[in-house]
Amino acid sequence: MTPLLGVDLAQSFESFRHGAEEFFHRLSEISWPAMALALGFYLAHLLARSRAWQNVLRASYPERKVPFPQIAAAYLAGAGLNSFIPARVGDAVKIFLAKRSIRRSTYPTVVSSFFVGSVFDTTAGILVFLYALTQGLLPQPPELPDLPAFDISFWAEHPSLLLFFLTALGIGTVVAFALLARRVEAFWDRVKQGAIVLTDPALYLRTVAAWQGIGWVLRFLAYWFFLNAFHIGGSFENVLLVMSVQTVSTLLPLTPGGAGAQQALLVATLVGPGPIAVLTYSVGQQIAIAAWTALLGALALVFVFRTTNWRHLIRSASREAEE
Repeated sequence: MTPLLGVDLAQSFESFRHGAEEFFHRLSEISWPAMALALGFYLAHLLARSRAWQNVLRASYPERKVPFPQIAAAYLAGAGLNSFIPARVGDAVKIFLAKRSIRRSTYPTVVSSFFVGSVFDTTAGILVFLYALTQGLLPQPPELPDLPAFDISFWAEHPSLLLFFLTALGIGTVVAFALLARRVEAFWDRVKQGAIVLTDPALYLRTVAAWQGIGWVLRFLAYWFFLNAFHIGGSFENVLLVMSVQTVSTLLPLTPGGAGAQQALLVATLVGPGPIAVLTYSVGQQIAIAAWTALLGALALVFVFRTTNWRHLIRSASREAEE
């Protein structure tokens, strides 16, 4: 099985490399005004999500200062790392920097506050995915093993292994929480403190869900202009297809940003000028977002946290997460 894994992974990255070559070859054909609008809306999307997280933290620590510049910078720095490092390492950095920005805060509270956002995101993601699925925009399950993407084809060919992996992950999570609960009862109080905004539905909808909804609209607009920038054509169906593909390709983030999986799904489903144009768009958009978020993250680290040593930042976040 191991040699086959290597072949599948190599094919996935080869597809991404080919798309990258086409993207750089066709730079002169890109509509740069549309690209600038896309990047601007994507930045606004990240800032809206940062505001939602800040409001969750403010509800958790009502008597302490939760500065928006530091929370937004933490979010941008983590997003920048997630763009080129797999396994959501950037999320650990977001939590690490946010915790450092709030006096006398604790990791259980900050971590649970971070995952409050998944309530809205999961609901919205499922609705977008179901729309794409019911409209026949996504490949049918029998077609998944034939897609040239390691992330998708491997799990589609080995559903029993996927089920085992998800079951083991779920059991491990339950056991970890049970052990922590036995070690320190206050842990659960801190976890509940991070999600306390959910106990007040009106406050949650007004200060968290509303900002996340704005973030989704801004993300929708960003992808609309990305499609226009690469001459694929922005439309309601195309944007929702792109968003649903991103949801599927990042469920198990084995590559940075789901690289390879996104390209395979979009080439198989997105109606455009042809597979080469769609591949160029998909890779070009991913490169543009990765470069843009990496730049924003670097600027956030320099101007807000006064550091450029991101390797030390990752090691510190990982070490404290283990502790």
